[in-house]
Amino acid sequence: MQKKLRGLLLLCFDVISINISFLIAFMLRFDWHIPAKYLNVYLDNFVIISCLKIFLLIFFKMYRNLWRYASIDEATQIISAVLAANGTILSFFIFKGVVIPSSVYLIMTLLDITFLGGVRFSYRVTRTYFRAHFGLGLIKKRIMVVGAGTAGSIVIKEFKNHPELESNPVALIDDNNLKIGRRINGVPVLGVREDIPKIAVRRKIDEIIIAIPSASKAEIKKIVEECKKTKCKVRILPGIFELIEGKVSVKQLRDVDILDLLGREPIKLNNDEINVYLKGKTILVTGGGGSIGSELARQIAEFVPKEIILLDIYENNVYDVENELKKKFSFRNIGKGTKLNLTVIIASVRDKIRIDEVMKKHKPDVVFHAAAHKHVPLMESNPKEAVKNNVLGTLNVVQSAAKYGVKKFVLISTDKAVNPTNIMGATKRICEMIVQGFDRLSSTDFVAVRFGNVLGSNGSVIPIFKKQIEEGGPVTVTHPDITRYFMTIPEAAQLVIQAGAMAKGGEIFILDMDEPVKIIDLAVDLIKLSGFEPNVDIPIEFVGLRPGEKLYEELLMSEEGMKSTTHAKIFIGKPMEVNYPKLLKQIQELSIIINNCDDSDVKNYIREIVSTYRDPDEVNALKEVAASSV
Repeated sequence: MQKKLRGLLLLCFDVISINISFLIAFMLRFDWHIPAKYLNVYLDNFVIISCLKIFLLIFFKMYRNLWRYASIDEATQIISAVLAANGTILSFFIFKGVVIPSSVYLIMTLLDITFLGGVRFSYRVTRTYFRAHFGLGLIKKRIMVVGAGTAGSIVIKEFKNHPELESNPVALIDDNNLKIGRRINGVPVLGVREDIPKIAVRRKIDEIIIAIPSASKAEIKKIVEECKKTKCKVRILPGIFELIEGKVSVKQLRDVDILDLLGREPIKLNNDEINVYLKGKTILVTGGGGSIGSELARQIAEFVPKEIILLDIYENNVYDVENELKKKFSFRNIGKGTKLNLTVIIASVRDKIRIDEVMKKHKPDVVFHAAAHKHVPLMESNPKEAVKNNVLGTLNVVQSAAKYGVKKFVLISTDKAVNPTNIMGATKRICEMIVQGFDRLSSTDFVAVRFGNVLGSNGSVIPIFKKQIEEGGPVTVTHPDITRYFMTIPEAAQLVIQAGAMAKGGEIFILDMDEPVKIIDLAVDLIKLSGFEPNVDIPIEFVGLRPGEKLYEELLMSEEGMKSTTHAKIFIGKPMEVNYPKLLKQIQELSIIINNCDDSDVKNYIREIVSTYRDPDEVNALKEVAASSV
């Protein structure tokens, strides 16, 4: 009823406006004295004139728009409708043989546009003003938008069109000096990137929004570094693809996080090299529901394999990945008419018979072995489970891969396998030894890829810190000096795939993780980017190192050495001699021990297998002494 009433009132106003503009056009043309013959023309035809014009306005859908969002498109629509309406009136009078000065039509057109457009746009202006000042809730957040381009303009419009968001854009930042002093949608461009901290203080900014979808990772990093100097919450608009698809809105805004601080550019892959071993091949990914396994599947799918097999014991995660991949690829072809062929298998790598069954049935060309227990403190408390899953599970998959003619086998390893101080790292080192030892006995190319912590993966500190910040703190850090290597999940998956293409057999590929990062710095940055002040709004507490945890990680053992490859971010550790028959016998003895002895016996025997396995307290003490001497 309210909608119909508004439409009726607008129609009535249009009828009045049409007639007033017609009369005023005559008055302006004849110095406010309308000759009798023209006045009679009007009186004889005003009903027909009104009906014709209203019909054209309806035809141009002038009564279907939501004028609260009126913009350039609606202005163009008004002009088109008025030109068509007055063109029809001109034709009508020519048909009747009535001659009216052409200037009358011109003046009438300008008045129609003014009256019809004025009432519609004044509705938007009035509504926006009253909603902002007297509507639902008062505006609370003062917004700074970084990026005075198309995306920034859209974000400002979105905020102004939705007062319920309680956000008021008051400042723009752009590195183009020619834009400084200009206004976009009423918001002034006040400075460049380096001016962000002082403008944030001067304009009392509550939140900063980075709206530059085309910016490189390095540029985003520099902007975020400036934003960190403020006390503002920081959010960012996603990449350029969102802009291309026309989806830019405040709904796409996400919190700025540590990934943006890394500032790494997209990895360049040798697609020709990767195509050789993935395109048209059957690929098996163990641990396919995990963070690394699922990302491997996403990346592999782009290379048009014959089939991707996701194997995982936990059905919930792999089910989600299956649905995601089906949604992405089932309705569009990848490659030349080839659709993604995806198979999900629920199985445990511990089950040798089941693994053999899968290998025999599907005969994969390439295996990415990502299934593993990776949580350091939990594995320290459950060493037998670490051995069963990591060591015995890897042995099962390795032996089965060789038995059924797999061409390439890529083990996902970890920096914790280097001079391990915990059971998880030690078991992963045994996995590396299995792969290197078995490579000499098989035609399959067995390799391992070693990298550090993956941001956003299950068990990563970042989700934990975010949750603690949302809960008001405290943010817990184990030790003020603890450092870790970090990489994003897509980066790790891409480099693992590239390393697989380089594999000749027996290598341990080491991914370039850049410089190690102090965990306390991560915590401080996340708190700042969330709009809080560390140890004022959100406290930081040091809770002590967890069982098996060391202060720093290494990517290379001293005896391995390292050489470069054709890819700048991938290196190869020198292959080490592994006595496979001896190793196999030790693993068999270890499997007996885990079934008949206690946890301490398991750990002690693992020390006999992994000569570099050391006590974490001893390693950390040496590290602290070295740090203090510096």
